[in-house]
Amino acid sequence: MQAVVLVGGEGTRLRPLTLNHPKPALALVDRPFIRYMVDWLGRHGIDEVIMACGFKAEALRSALGDEVPGGPVIRYMQEAEPLGTAGPVRLAADMGLLGERFMVLNGDVLTDLDLTALQRQHEETGAVITLALHPVDDPTSYGLVRRADDGTVLGFLEKPDPAEIDTDEVSAGAYVIERQVLDLIPAGRPVSIEREVFPRVVGQGLYGRRLEGYWMDIGTPQRYLQASWDILDGTVETELPGDGNPYIGPDAEIAADATVDRRAVVRSGSRIAGGATVSESVLLDGCVIGPGAEVRGAILAAGVNVGEGATVAPGAVIGEGAKIEAGAMVEPDARVQPDDVVEAEVPA
Repeated sequence: MQAVVLVGGEGTRLRPLTLNHPKPALALVDRPFIRYMVDWLGRHGIDEVIMACGFKAEALRSALGDEVPGGPVIRYMQEAEPLGTAGPVRLAADMGLLGERFMVLNGDVLTDLDLTALQRQHEETGAVITLALHPVDDPTSYGLVRRADDGTVLGFLEKPDPAEIDTDEVSAGAYVIERQVLDLIPAGRPVSIEREVFPRVVGQGLYGRRLEGYWMDIGTPQRYLQASWDILDGTVETELPGDGNPYIGPDAEIAADATVDRRAVVRSGSRIAGGATVSESVLLDGCVIGPGAEVRGAILAAGVNVGEGATVAPGAVIGEGAKIEAGAMVEPDARVQPDDVVEAEVPA
């Protein structure tokens, strides 16, 4: 079974982390985020993964490589211009990369849903497309999928009025698709699989399968942090990194009198000086936290330097190579751009 993974987006909600790196290549705890998806696909019988790339494709290839030991073969395909969520599938087919049946998946989701069950239902029903569906606590925030008891999709509700809601199931961004669907995807232009393809298959072989389990779009800083803690806590089914909470990467140095909360990621080469505090935060490779500094609820890209006695407040995201000077304060939810300098306030 093949899978086309859509990884062409620019990850704008995670900026400045994604200014220099595509979101799928961004480190999540101990590995590139996309590696979790490749491992998940491999556990469910996918032996070839086609990465439909756009933004900074070479950086993704450099981070992931062409194969995963014991897992799927990985191929890369680059869009000359953004083609939406269906256009890349048509492009892959036109390049001779796809067989008679394949999967298509959004590349920005951390999940452990049972794709084997999805494929099995697709086979049993003779479906043309089968959508993975997942229940959500707040259906008002999503487009909903209505289906019959046998899985037949009856229709879609986009941004529904609360009075209209009669289901809690949303599309989980994973689909099993028969090759004949390619006839519905025009070549050479952006096409939305959700808006232009799925509605045309309603009543003609479009099915859904409810799948329980872990499912999270990591496209915001808050969700990126939550996904990190869920990995460390074992909430999502995946290989656990290191020794658990907190995650301390190779060659990281932490002073004996520094405080590192159990909810923390300190990646390779980072250094935390004496008296410093790091809690509910992610430090990517090579960060330096000075004596007495505090980093709480924040994400620091690679090479960030936080000076002595400085404070990084919850919700802040610090770009690669930025410097927070001694005694400086980074405000809650601030965005510091790569290589910027945050200076300490001079008393009046």
